[in-house]
Amino acid sequence: MSLHGTYEDDNIFAKMIAGDIPCVKVYEDDIAMAFMDIFPQSDGHTLVIPKQAKARNFLELPGDYVGSFMQRVQKVAQGVEAGLKPDGIVITQFNGAPAGQTVFHLHFHIIPRWEGKSMAGHGQAGQASPETLLPLAEKISAAIGRAS
Repeated sequence: MSLHGTYEDDNIFAKMIAGDIPCVKVYEDDIAMAFMDIFPQSDGHTLVIPKQAKARNFLELPGDYVGSFMQRVQKVAQGVEAGLKPDGIVITQFNGAPAGQTVFHLHFHIIPRWEGKSMAGHGQAGQASPETLLPLAEKISAAIGRAS
């Protein structure tokens, strides 16, 4: 899909927001939802999506929503850091298929990194089971709860 287009209400992330598809959540409020990436590039790879804005990418996010949404991205990144204690964190976001975007609902990737441990490429990691993701999600959620 190109950089510009029409938001599709049946995308997988919209279905997660609606509760039609399960996910391993780490955070949710009226602005954003964060959950574990099922194709993690690194242990603890978390996605943060806006709940109310129907934006395919960051360029389409309404300006009056940017600040409150980005506060949630930061909050989740802080939870990943506090809960998992990585050596570094990659925070990234893709706009359009040529940039690497595969789901056309705005989302930020929060990817913990550890010294000496390689990271899988975007879209190249194997699928993780909910049983593998749940303990990581619990650590992140607990850290976010402590910070609130």
